Amino acid sequence: MRKKTVLESDAMHRSLQRMAHEILEKNPGSFTLAFIGLHTRGVPLAHRLHQMICDIDPARNCEGVGELDISFHRDDFGAKLPVPRSTEIPFDVNNKCVVLVDDVFFTGRTIRSALNALNDLGRPQAIRLAVLVDRGHRQLPIRADFVGKNLPTSYEENVVCHLRETDGKDEVFIQAGAES
Repeated sequence: MRKKTVLESDAMHRSLQRMAHEILEKNPGSFTLAFIGLHTRGVPLAHRLHQMICDIDPARNCEGVGELDISFHRDDFGAKLPVPRSTEIPFDVNNKCVVLVDDVFFTGRTIRSALNALNDLGRPQAIRLAVLVDRGHRQLPIRADFVGKNLPTSYEENVVCHLRETDGKDEVFIQAGAES
């Protein structure tokens, strides 16, 4: 299968740095930030963004990083068997500015599921969405607040994100018609 690389390691790092600065700019210091990554690749991205924000503004009040499993909140639950993972959120989400983090934003259904799962955990002050890649094709009226790269794609193409924590290297590429 042919692949077209659209983000390599350095470009990915720059995109995440820019997103970290935008998160700080758009969320005043009175908000306590709490990062929650969506399994699988949203989790290491959430850790990276959290660390970047701690490095940029060490005085910033950040709760840390949680991991959210949305397996049983999906609307395609009957179509394929979910692979349950753990939800580990080491902080109370109530009255926090929760930054949901995912790798590739596509139809919006994953984020809808994440919002439902998050609602089961409490009532955040605000929920923001940070995604490394927004490829378009929304089926629900959901938009990202922080985007690393907007990537126009055809519906048949697949955007694949590899991260060093899960795949050994950082890259984002497009494959025509292949499963990721």
